[in-house]
Amino acid sequence: MKKIFLIAVFLILTKNSFASIKDNIITKLKEVENISFEFEQNINGKIESGNCIIEYPRKINCKYNLGNKKILISNGKSVVIKTLSSYYIYPLKKTPLNTILDKDFLLKKIKNLKERDIDKKFVNFSFLENENQINLFFDKTTFNLIGWQTIDIYQNISITYLSSIKRNQKLKKNLFLLPQKE
Repeated sequence: MKKIFLIAVFLILTKNSFASIKDNIITKLKEVENISFEFEQNINGKIESGNCIIEYPRKINCKYNLGNKKILISNGKSVVIKTLSSYYIYPLKKTPLNTILDKDFLLKKIKNLKERDIDKKFVNFSFLENENQINLFFDKTTFNLIGWQTIDIYQNISITYLSSIKRNQKLKKNLFLLPQKE
């Protein structure tokens, strides 16, 4: 009887320790309500940095480290990019962010995609959605989302790398209100 018990315990522990990386990424992503992070973004060779907060579904608030006080905010329906001298508003659904900020969509997509190992450090999932090529990158150790790469319909390449990631922080209520045009 003791042997059967030990074998059962061993099998349970072995099964849990050999869960696939994809399963661990899915489990971790399911637990995320919001993430805050520092970022570095490269759009066609132009590098910008700053910090962002994502709240699922489809909300983001980014402040860029630029003299023009650039911000990017989505309230789940629209995206505003504002600087000291410009103001642009777009329907969120017409941008790659619509997909990246939709956790439920990502979970369904990841379940059906084959992961790609990159340098034994990262896991990549790649797909085409609404004419946008999207690559998601996860850390192989922490299973955190650590970045994305998009290629839009105009063939603009945007690479965003995340660092200093914090999950499920208490957020201010008005964080995702769109700024007004001045």
